[in-house]
Amino acid sequence: MAGATDESMDIEKLYEYGERLNEAKDKSQNQKDYEGIIAAANGSVKAKQLTAQMIPKFFKYFPQLSEQALDQHLYLCEDEELAVRVQAIRGLPLFCKDTPEHLAKIVDILGQLLIAGDNVERDAVHKALMSLLRQDVKTSLTALFKHIGSTDDRNAEDLSAWESIREKVLCFIRDKVFPLKEELLKPKDEMERHITNLVKQNLLDVTGAEFKLFIDFLKSLTLFGQKAPVERVQELVEIIEGQADLDAQFNVSDGDHIDRFISCLQMALPFFMRGASSSKFFNYLTKQIIPAFDKLPDERKLELLKNLAECSLYAKPQDSRQLLPLVVQLLKKYMVRRKIEEINFTYIECLLYAFHHLAHKAPNATNSLCGYKIVTGQPSDRLGEDFTEQYKDFTERLSTIEELARAMNKKLTQGMAEHNKAIAAAKTEEEKETIKKQRQNATAGLRTCNNILAMAQPLHSKAPSFIGDQKISLSWKEANKAAAITSGPATSGQKRSSNGSGSNATKKGRGAGGVQNQLVNRAFEGEVIGIKA
Repeated sequence: MAGATDESMDIEKLYEYGERLNEAKDKSQNQKDYEGIIAAANGSVKAKQLTAQMIPKFFKYFPQLSEQALDQHLYLCEDEELAVRVQAIRGLPLFCKDTPEHLAKIVDILGQLLIAGDNVERDAVHKALMSLLRQDVKTSLTALFKHIGSTDDRNAEDLSAWESIREKVLCFIRDKVFPLKEELLKPKDEMERHITNLVKQNLLDVTGAEFKLFIDFLKSLTLFGQKAPVERVQELVEIIEGQADLDAQFNVSDGDHIDRFISCLQMALPFFMRGASSSKFFNYLTKQIIPAFDKLPDERKLELLKNLAECSLYAKPQDSRQLLPLVVQLLKKYMVRRKIEEINFTYIECLLYAFHHLAHKAPNATNSLCGYKIVTGQPSDRLGEDFTEQYKDFTERLSTIEELARAMNKKLTQGMAEHNKAIAAAKTEEEKETIKKQRQNATAGLRTCNNILAMAQPLHSKAPSFIGDQKISLSWKEANKAAAITSGPATSGQKRSSNGSGSNATKKGRGAGGVQNQLVNRAFEGEVIGIKA
């Protein structure tokens, strides 16, 4: 009974403090009343809730008590009672309404409170942050991004908690800030530049998925939109180049670096299409990665060659001239002269595609490499030298590959017919899906072989016309289009892996339909098609 009376008296005193402050013309003269409100933060639950409303309400009138008042209010934000915490969090933006010098500190505190486990509490934090973002977006964003930066100045004890806060801040920026960029980023030019600078300053410790999130956001800004000049697009490529670590010595045993390089090269491709320079990536490929190609893991080799093929359209003539010898060297490695060795058709498709596009930009470089006789009028034509052996060797390899591609086409076509019968005979949906997957892979295999035949045919000429446009559609690009049509839109929220790999894991067929040829089965099971003659 006495406890209830004491609580009632505390509440009554708080109302008295509040009434006197409300009525006072010069509220700064009622310091004792405000001190009484601050002290009540140590009282009962109801007193704390009332205090959480009154401390920010009269905060601006007592600058000499600002530190004490703010500290006491922050204790309420961590109170064991949910109702007290929620009320205190809702009051935080009020501290900044007339005293904006506290805004950065309040946003920093709210960033830490994003780890709240209760939905009501977390919703209060979100609303408080959005209120402050609308009041001063520049200061608020700067304070929020401090939670995303480097871990270098964090000790081991703080690191785990900091990582949790960092993750929540990133989610808040992704889900609440980015979708409202048109409303929040005003004035547009100034604020888009500011948030771009914040992103650039905080990319040191991001994961692959986080980096893609930021790049996708930046390219959605008007600053980097479709009407942006090339130098702005180049700025995005330079950000990606930094993430790819192109100034570092390549270590073939560093799996993370090769994954990052492939992912960044893939990410930069749309910007190459818009006129940004690809030279730094091609220089790194030429000097660091392609010379170590044989030492790369097999799954990375395929991803690298696919990206090389897609980017080859945007290589500059000088970059093409430097890279061509390495591409021809790899072509000769995989385009065998005899039919007794295993063939990787997908590798050859990638390399032939890259060869055509690089040679289109530096055609006379192929004279010494492949024995062609292309005349440009430059000393580099080397027309006075005899490269007959190079021409004979290269065209013999082409003929062998063409013969093997036709043979594989025939086998895949036969297998397709048998798989159509197998689908009709399948008894379960699982069996049908397995066979459909095998048929899709066989279709991709047919595209690969057809592309090889289309690209090899013109290379038998003494002075071939190299393909410099996109009339050849790479097999995996067509397969992706077909998959998109079949499956519909991608699942919302699905994250791309940091290594940028897009190939599916190989799935084993059930052998349905009586397809006995082991090599054809292998062709049905994945993108990489092998054959032994």
